[in-house]
Amino acid sequence: MCGIAGLITRHDTIADPALVGLMTHQLSHRGPDAGGSWAEGNVALGHRRLSIIDLTDGANQPLFSPDGRYAITFNGEIYNYWAVRQQLTGYNFQTNSDTEVILAAYERWGAACVHQFNGMFAFAIWDRHTKELFAARDRLGKKPFYYYHDQHQFVFASEVRALLRTGLVPRRLNTAMLPQYLMYQTVSAPNTLVAGVGQLQAGHTALFVDHCWTETRYWNLMAPPPADPALLQNGAATQRQVRSLLQASVTRRMVSDVPLGAFLSGGIDSSAVVALMAEQTEQPVNTFTVTFQEAAFDESEHARQMAKRFNTRHTELPLSARELLAELPTILASMDQPSGDGPNTYMVSKLTRAAGITVALSGLGGDEVFAGYSTFGRYARLQKLGWLWHLPRPVRQAVLKRFSPGTNQQKLADLTNLHSLNTTDLFPLFRQSTSARAAQQLLGTNRLANPYPAMFSRQQAEIGHLHSMSQLTISELLTYTEPLLLRDADQMSMAHALELRVPMLDYELIEFMLRVPDRYKTTKAPKQLLVESIHPLLPGELLKRPKMGFSFPWSQWMRTELGSFCAERIESLSQRNLFDKTALLAYHQRFMTCDPATSWNHIWLLVVLEDWLITNQVE
Repeated sequence: MCGIAGLITRHDTIADPALVGLMTHQLSHRGPDAGGSWAEGNVALGHRRLSIIDLTDGANQPLFSPDGRYAITFNGEIYNYWAVRQQLTGYNFQTNSDTEVILAAYERWGAACVHQFNGMFAFAIWDRHTKELFAARDRLGKKPFYYYHDQHQFVFASEVRALLRTGLVPRRLNTAMLPQYLMYQTVSAPNTLVAGVGQLQAGHTALFVDHCWTETRYWNLMAPPPADPALLQNGAATQRQVRSLLQASVTRRMVSDVPLGAFLSGGIDSSAVVALMAEQTEQPVNTFTVTFQEAAFDESEHARQMAKRFNTRHTELPLSARELLAELPTILASMDQPSGDGPNTYMVSKLTRAAGITVALSGLGGDEVFAGYSTFGRYARLQKLGWLWHLPRPVRQAVLKRFSPGTNQQKLADLTNLHSLNTTDLFPLFRQSTSARAAQQLLGTNRLANPYPAMFSRQQAEIGHLHSMSQLTISELLTYTEPLLLRDADQMSMAHALELRVPMLDYELIEFMLRVPDRYKTTKAPKQLLVESIHPLLPGELLKRPKMGFSFPWSQWMRTELGSFCAERIESLSQRNLFDKTALLAYHQRFMTCDPATSWNHIWLLVVLEDWLITNQVE
């Protein structure tokens, strides 16, 4: 895990290596073990290294092919690098690193090399002969790749802040993306909240030649390969295959030349990962969890039970509102882009790294892949009410109100107004954080661009043949997991130079699960397939425990110890010409007076946005 950077100028100019130096300095937290740069003519590459595989100096980057033709800067891990290396007979390897395997694979297979890799990666390879830059990002976008391109230069890096540091990128807010940020807590690739800054999309390669950037999709989440029918013919066969894929995924992610551990909340996903780790090693697994005084959010007792069950070396970090407030400026300063998520991962990553661990495994992705979110259950129940959409709207609303007691009235009205109950119409509403109407009021506009319905309309033709729960999994991965959870997992863990690996999001496991019928996912207990697949490792009572999720007691804290901090940011934000000032201040006041229609995360998105604008001097 590392930080990458590069600059390419017009052919008749010289790339300033000092600008790449500014970027790598900005990325030093991502790679404290070594730094390197290389410049030649109109190109300069830079790198910051966190040593994980082959700890020798020979594996430092930028790294060159033996003949000197290719230079690479690479961030991430290729878990199956040794197996790929065995196919590259005749190549004169100089190191035992996965970086050199990428170089050799590119020299052998060209752009098709990415099909050989199982891992998380973002890399760029410069061909000194053809003057072309080849770039690639892993299938699910676990590793970031940002870029800025104008008539004078092309510049790329692992973080937007590194691009801004060069002075080449205008510090200008992409206001067109504010509705998406408010409604969905993030901005999806290829866009960002900085005008002109783009992202290489997940599952894509790119070629930069003659000052032209062209992306090509090499993996399509919406088109999983067919599964062997024998593996889906009954529950037992499916469970055996799931277990096999999970075991292989965890095994791959335990390859490391440095100490590793795991996040353990005591829930199904993290417990499953730790169980499979413990099954594969004779040494106690190092596990870590954050604890709270607030009982409704504290899973420490469950985590202790799992730690005892799997004989782990367990460490806890008690966290109070006062302690979080003291840490909050540093947490927010670590955010490369504003987000509705992140501080929880920051704190457990800090604890893990302080214990001397460099690599940690997480249960992130289990809810998406195994239909654990409440969204999946609601979706399955609503599918039984399709007949309602043949009745007048008032009748529909009355029935839905009885069907979903306690549902936010605005969301209920939006649900009633949907054209249908297919994924295209339903999921954007399910995933909304701030409602479209609230976002309109805050932004002072009657017109609001919601990108997701149009996006799902285009994709419905591709995913419509899949099972309903698989369609929902794809929707979650594309609009929530990839642009928010994975981005923040990378950012918040790398703030402490901790490499975070997520075995639940192995692409081979995902491809199989997208072919698994709904009947194995819509069970009485969420994620029953996961628990039963690795039986008897996990206790059956896990299925009976209510899902908690790894979060902080934000509502309580933001009205007490964090209240002044948040109020100051809201007041500052109201002075900008971005929001309707009256609506913004009233919105915050409704939260402070416990208006049930105004959640803590609605306000937190605004607080984080203002803090990010100040920190990065974005206007």
